[in-house]
Amino acid sequence: MIIASAIAVVCLAERSVEHLKLAIAALCLMAAVLLLFVTDLERALLLSSILAAAIFGTSNVKHRHSGLKLTVTDLPLAFAGTVPFFIVQYPRAVAAFFAGAIALILAAVATLLYVAGPPVSRELQIILFGAASVVLFAAYRTGGGAVSLQRIAAQPRCFLSTFMASLFDPLSWRQFGGLALSDIADDPLPLMPAMPARTPDTPDIIVIQHESIFDPRLFGLPVDPIVEAFLSPKHGRHGTLSVDIFGGGSWQSEFSLLTGLSSASFGSSAYFLFKRGAGRFHNSLPKTLTALGYKTMLTSSCRRSFLNYDEFYRSIGIGERVFTDDFHPPFDVGRFEATHSDALFLEAALGVHMKRIAGDAAPRFLYALTNFNHGPHNRRLTAPGRFESERAFAAASLADACYAEYYARLVETAVTWNRLKSELSSRFSGRPMLIVHYGDHQPVMARRIEAKIKLPVDARRQFRTFYAMETLNDRSERMIPGRGPDLDIAFLGTVALQQAGLPLDEIFATRASLLGQCGDAYFASSSERKRRFHRTLVNLGMIDLAATARPQY
Repeated sequence: MIIASAIAVVCLAERSVEHLKLAIAALCLMAAVLLLFVTDLERALLLSSILAAAIFGTSNVKHRHSGLKLTVTDLPLAFAGTVPFFIVQYPRAVAAFFAGAIALILAAVATLLYVAGPPVSRELQIILFGAASVVLFAAYRTGGGAVSLQRIAAQPRCFLSTFMASLFDPLSWRQFGGLALSDIADDPLPLMPAMPARTPDTPDIIVIQHESIFDPRLFGLPVDPIVEAFLSPKHGRHGTLSVDIFGGGSWQSEFSLLTGLSSASFGSSAYFLFKRGAGRFHNSLPKTLTALGYKTMLTSSCRRSFLNYDEFYRSIGIGERVFTDDFHPPFDVGRFEATHSDALFLEAALGVHMKRIAGDAAPRFLYALTNFNHGPHNRRLTAPGRFESERAFAAASLADACYAEYYARLVETAVTWNRLKSELSSRFSGRPMLIVHYGDHQPVMARRIEAKIKLPVDARRQFRTFYAMETLNDRSERMIPGRGPDLDIAFLGTVALQQAGLPLDEIFATRASLLGQCGDAYFASSSERKRRFHRTLVNLGMIDLAATARPQY
């Protein structure tokens, strides 16, 4: 029965034979380690099965809500402010997780008390441990190591083998020292000459990251005029945006936009860049704008204690950082966190921005981070009685309650933004402004759409969102309206500078020269010029990969 239980757990956790050898070897090694403490095979094997079930359960919860499986690099994030955020966002999932944890703990206690077999000699324990270690290492190497499992990180299988591979991957532990940049050449790339400004004025720049928003037309679903004007402004530029993430990890998109780098370039540290990256990136969009005379501000829909936001954003040059627990009344952070409504947040965030620009001629950069359309989408967050016709429109397009909820939230965001945009234009008619807004990643719910519509397989589809740019109070005709090129998010900051007509320093001019080679796939591009550009940034000290960062705030 114990062996049958172990087989059942491995089958449940793997759901695939691709890395089954690694999963079985991992279970054997866990049993061999536990045998050193409990001294009998029965309890060691049963406890290892319970531990494997715990890994699978945790990984499955993470995958359902972020699109990625559990790895060892996730563990430090539990102490970086993400757990309180997860509790607020997913109370049912958290309750189920703790219920499962309690059940497994009780099972482990019962195993220790009531399941005992004949003791195994210390010599045999050591032999079994050595043999299990050798077998695991062989299975790890012959199965392609961690790299082979990283390719299927978003697929709902190989949960146990993925975690164990990350545990034995040396690169997983580099986050506790320096950073490792994967796509970097040995030889540097000479920088391009700086490019002068195209216009004499310096417009305010507002960049809004819309949490989990994508263009439904990507899946062949229609949109109404309100949403169409939001995603594809008539007098602006718009297109498809490629991102590095799916389902969660918004800070990776934030990192790419502001540094001009792909978070994926840093491998296992990508999810951890806001902790390990503070003080390591000395060329950024905020620092460049500050050098041009801009005042910079962040408004976040999270509390100041979330992750390492305050420190990281300070390190890359954002002068003022405003979080939800900093907003003044009538904003109520407790009421806001019940829904994370964009109607509440955007009004508060743009309200602070408007107060700052009133009577101050200095150009301003605002980066606003929303959180309204994050999952789950199985509960209604829009106000009762509002946007029911739009909800019905979505349901007629796709009979799925989660998609209807997503669409209703999207409409609330679009309506709120349209009202605030009109207020900005009328109150500050003498200030030219460039507005950039984009989706940071798709929600996990997008997989339901693919399954229901039965779309052909497209590995890149789930990593596509949208971007849109438009100007207010601008008479320079700096922007040519219409469909723009598909972009990778690492280029969005550079394109924003170009659309604003601002000068580009040597680094941004060189980055702009890469658009032709890798415009919609920065990390995935095999461009040798990109790799050499990264070497130049490291050599210039713009990226600090050393074991100990040297802050240059």
